[in-house]
Amino acid sequence: MIRRMANDAGNPMPRFPADFLWGVSTSAHQIEGAADVREPSVWDRFEAEPGRIKDGSTAAVACDHYHRHRVDVALLADLGVDAYRFSISWPRVNSPGGLDFYDRLVDDLLTAGVRPVPTLFHWDLPVTRDWLDRDTAAHFAEYVSVVAERLGDRVKKWITLNEPAEHTLLGHALGAHAPGKTLLFDALPVAHHQLLAHGLAVRALRAAGATDIGIANSHGPTWPASQEPEDIQAADFYDLLLNRLFADPLLLGEYPSGLGELMPGDVESDLKVIAEPIDWYGINYYAPSRVGAPQGAEIEFGGLTLPAELPFSVRDIEGVPVTDFGWPVVPEGLTELLTTFRDRYGDRLPPVVITENGCSYEGVDDQDRIAFLDSHVRALHGALEAGVDVRGYFVWSLLDNFEWAEGYQRRFGLVHVDYETQVRTPKASFGWFQGMLRAQRAQAQR
Repeated sequence: MIRRMANDAGNPMPRFPADFLWGVSTSAHQIEGAADVREPSVWDRFEAEPGRIKDGSTAAVACDHYHRHRVDVALLADLGVDAYRFSISWPRVNSPGGLDFYDRLVDDLLTAGVRPVPTLFHWDLPVTRDWLDRDTAAHFAEYVSVVAERLGDRVKKWITLNEPAEHTLLGHALGAHAPGKTLLFDALPVAHHQLLAHGLAVRALRAAGATDIGIANSHGPTWPASQEPEDIQAADFYDLLLNRLFADPLLLGEYPSGLGELMPGDVESDLKVIAEPIDWYGINYYAPSRVGAPQGAEIEFGGLTLPAELPFSVRDIEGVPVTDFGWPVVPEGLTELLTTFRDRYGDRLPPVVITENGCSYEGVDDQDRIAFLDSHVRALHGALEAGVDVRGYFVWSLLDNFEWAEGYQRRFGLVHVDYETQVRTPKASFGWFQGMLRAQRAQAQR
């Protein structure tokens, strides 16, 4: 595969709307540390099991953001973003004084002129809960009510869940993430209960007066490995699982044909809750997927072992650059994804925000990351020109961090973190993003 990316970052960036929302994202478990002053999560238990994390590390300290958040808020202010998407740790909120930390963080962000955009669940489920249990959705709504009551006077933009597809697939079907279950298609109740939790959370937030609510779902185009019928069928099924299973219930109020019959409980009643209207739809985009018919054997792909019994196989996308993580770099896939969603859901699709987009590269002079971000922002502008109502873009991530089962082997940050000293060093990409934001604002004032 080609490694280097063509870099167009020296050319002027197209102008975005003056009210376009620019931000960066993180998540609690990946940066906060301070595991000793919160309840354990399923990730703490997962990390303690030998062989689960590739470098044998844990997130017990991570970026020590819990103790150093003011340093990180100063970085946000220097970067010049409009908004900061972070997540609130349910296990921390369950602990004495846990909400005090988020009180301080929100206040400091607002003082710095940065809009707080909290995600209420980013995979760090308390060990006392299980998404296989329907009651977890109700408990989640209770937790959301507590958070909204405390922070709702200052927080205006909310995200309910992050990437329920990955949490279902990687955490419950394939066992690659916490809680480490290998249920394959018996994990479908996990998807349903997370979607139900989202709907109940929307109701809880509305009851607290919230008027700007979204969700962060991961999506990407699915390309068949060939035009052979079996490859097209496999790609359609993969697209159904990774895209439509988590978008159709939210936007259309129904599961794709045949899937509703596999879900637990009174699905028809639950769908009325799941489809509670939201104000915007968050999309995390990294890359398309090239999918073909099963090959009769386990497949190693993207650091995962995909079982032979899956009704599809994920293939490499040839002839494109790859990140240090081995992920393909296909910025035009973002334009394709957004126009596909517009065509598929029509006026049922609310305004869209790109809630994550980023890449893993080593080094502080990270020219490949600059090329990646530049090309994807241009692709996003292409979707705007095509008539898609996109309102914002968040880079993943502000800081290098604990990258789940990869441990500290992958670096997605605009800021380099020395995990021994906790020294933060802005990378070249930090300066590029900072300059791009200044240029956008200068254009808006003309």
